[in-house]
This record gives sequence, C-alpha cells and structure tokens, in this order.
Amino acid sequence: MAKKTFQGRPVVAGAVDGKATVSKQPFNTTSSYLDNVWAGNTETAPCTDQDNKDLFEKDLQGIILCTPQCIGSSMGGGCFMAVAGLGLAPKALLFSGHIDSVTASGVLMADIWQEKPIVCVDLLGEEFLEAISTGDAVSIKEDGTVEVG
Repeated sequence: MAKKTFQGRPVVAGAVDGKATVSKQPFNTTSSYLDNVWAGNTETAPCTDQDNKDLFEKDLQGIILCTPQCIGSSMGGGCFMAVAGLGLAPKALLFSGHIDSVTASGVLMADIWQEKPIVCVDLLGEEFLEAISTGDAVSIKEDGTVEVG
C-alpha cells in the first residue's frame, strides 16, 4: 500500500508511531473499559464492549485507535483518565469526525492532571477510515498530520 497522508486537528498534540487498530463503528468508552474502571483489572485493557465486533476482547493498551467518534455515557472522559492513570491507555485516538466534549475532557484531564498524554487528532475525514485497516503502520505528527502505510 502506498503511503496516504491525512490532515486533522490535534486535540492533544504529539508524535507517535505504531500500528492501527480500527473500529468502523463508534467507540463506546464506558462499555469498553468496564474491566478496568469497575472490575479492578490493572494489568491489561481488554475491550469489554461485546457490541463492537472489531474490538471485543482485544487489548486496548498502547494501541492507536482509529474510529469515527466515541459514544457512551458521561463516564467516558473519566474512563480515559482512569486507564491513563493505570498506564493502560491507548497511545493515540484518531477520529474521522469531530471529537465529542466528553472524550475531549478525558484526554485533556489525562494530559494536564496526570501528565499522561493520549495523543488525539480529529477531523481526519471519512476517507481516512476507508483507507486504514487494523495492522497498518501509522505515523502521527505534532501538527495533526497522519501518515498511513
């Protein structure tokens, strides 16, 4: 696959390289981190959202999550802050659309209060999700540029 470049808006800026983990459906933060936030798992971050066939039971620790947006309850922001505090957060969140206010609050709290940034870029466009697959190499730049491939 030839490299494709997308320009998004950095919400939490940072430079990160890794492999993509893709969910074509929105990421339900609260449902996905039940094992960590409520069941006390501090070793791994298995996705507990059985409605998300792309991610269910995959380890979410250290991934570059590519998804349209986050959904779920108002606890979602707290979930990101909690898993960051445990050292189990994703490396990065890449959104094809706008970040929601709950997710934005979570990644900002993790960055500012815990000094554990989760690099976050939104507004990458629908073509981004059409072009990327789980396992693809991803390079994120400080200015929100995302290279795939």
